[in-house]
Amino acid sequence: MVGFHFKNNRWYSDGVALSKIAEKVGTPCYVYSLPAFEAKYKEVDQAYRPVPHLVAYSIKTNDNLSVIRALLKLGSGIDVVSGGELFKARKAGAPPDKIVFAGVGKSDDEIAYALKEGIRYFNVESIPEVEAINGVAQKMRKTAPIAVRFNPDVDPKTHHFITTGKKETKFGVYLGDVDKVMKVVRHCRSVHWTGVHAHVGSQMIQTASVGRAAKIVEKLVLQLRREGFPIHTINLGGGYGIDYHGENPPKPSQYARLVVPIIKRLNATLILEPGRYISGNSGVLLTRLLYVKQSGTKTFYIVDSGMGELIRPALYEAYHQIAPLEGPQKAVQKVDVVGPICESTDFFAKGRKLPLMKRGDLMVIFSAGAYGSVMGSTYNSRPLPPEMVVRGNKFSVARSRQTWQDLVRLEKIFD
Repeated sequence: MVGFHFKNNRWYSDGVALSKIAEKVGTPCYVYSLPAFEAKYKEVDQAYRPVPHLVAYSIKTNDNLSVIRALLKLGSGIDVVSGGELFKARKAGAPPDKIVFAGVGKSDDEIAYALKEGIRYFNVESIPEVEAINGVAQKMRKTAPIAVRFNPDVDPKTHHFITTGKKETKFGVYLGDVDKVMKVVRHCRSVHWTGVHAHVGSQMIQTASVGRAAKIVEKLVLQLRREGFPIHTINLGGGYGIDYHGENPPKPSQYARLVVPIIKRLNATLILEPGRYISGNSGVLLTRLLYVKQSGTKTFYIVDSGMGELIRPALYEAYHQIAPLEGPQKAVQKVDVVGPICESTDFFAKGRKLPLMKRGDLMVIFSAGAYGSVMGSTYNSRPLPPEMVVRGNKFSVARSRQTWQDLVRLEKIFD
C-alpha cells in the first residue's frame, strides 16, 4: 500500500508506527498519509502534461480539510457535489476558478452560493437544471458558466451500483437529447455553455470505456461547434480504479494515451475529477478486537468499528484487506470480521483467512481513505472517530473524535 508498509513486525504509515497512533487517540480511527495523497495526485497530473488540464480532486471521496489543503498546494482543483462541499473547499483555501460543481440535484440556494463565490463552472446533469441555473443567474444578474454532462451509454465494466455512464442511470443528459439541449440553452440568456462532460463510472479496471467515451465526446464537441457553441473544455470525470484485492488497475498514463490525442485535435482544455484514485489507498482504518466468538464451526472477530466507519462492505459487499497491526501476518483460520452495530450487514469480511488473534489486538483495515469518513454515520449513537494525518515521522489530529455530548448538541427536548 502506498504510504503504508510493514517492518519490524508492525505496520507503519510513513515513519510512524500505527500502534503509536492507536495508543494516542484510541480506536476506531482513520489514518491518512499526506505524502501518499500527494504522490497519487502527481501521478495523474504528470500523465496529462502534454495538454492544458486541471486535475480537480473529487472531495466526495475524502473531504478532510488537511487533505484538501495539501493537494491545493500542489495546484489541484476541486470537484464538489454540494453546497457543503463547496464551503469546505473554500474553507481549505481552494480558488473559486479551480472549483467545478457537479451533482444531479443542486438546489437554488446552492446554485446562488456557487455563483456568488464565482466558481469555474457547473456540470449540468439535466435540461431542467439548465433552466434552473439560468433562472437563479438571471435574478442575480450574473451569467453562469456551464458544461453539460452527457450520458455516453458506455459500460465501464464495474459494479452496477457505481456505474454512471449507462443510459438507465440518473446521471447526465441522454445523448439523443442534444438537439433539445441546444434549443434550451439558446433561449437561456444567463448561461454560457463552454464545456462537455462525460463520466462513465467508478473503480474502473480497464481503459477501453474511457477511450470510447472520449471518442463520443470528440464527435459531440465538433457537432456543437458547428452549431455555434464555443466548447473549449472537455471534462472526462474520474473513475480510475485502485487495488483493493489484486485488481492491478491501469495507470493514469495508460488512460492518457487514449485521451491526449483527442484533446490535442480539439485544441481544448481537459478537466479530470479523480477521487478514489488519489484517496483510496492513502488512508486506513484502525480498529481493536473486542471479542473472539465461537458459534459452532464459525469464528467471529468482533471489532470496535463497523458500518458507521466504513460502509462499503455492507453497501457493495466490497473487499478491503485486513491485517493484524502487529505480529505475524500468516493467515491460518477463516473468520468473519464484524462490527458492534445492530445490523446483520455490519461486517468487514466473511470467511476471510486471517492470523490467530485475541481480545485487545489491534487490526488495520486498508483502502479506507475513500468513502470511509465521508460516508460515516452516528447510527446506534456512536460518535464519529478521529481523523489523523501523517507526514514523515509526525502525526496530528485532523478531526477530533466526537463526544457523546456532540451527539445531542443540536437537539432540544420538546416538553
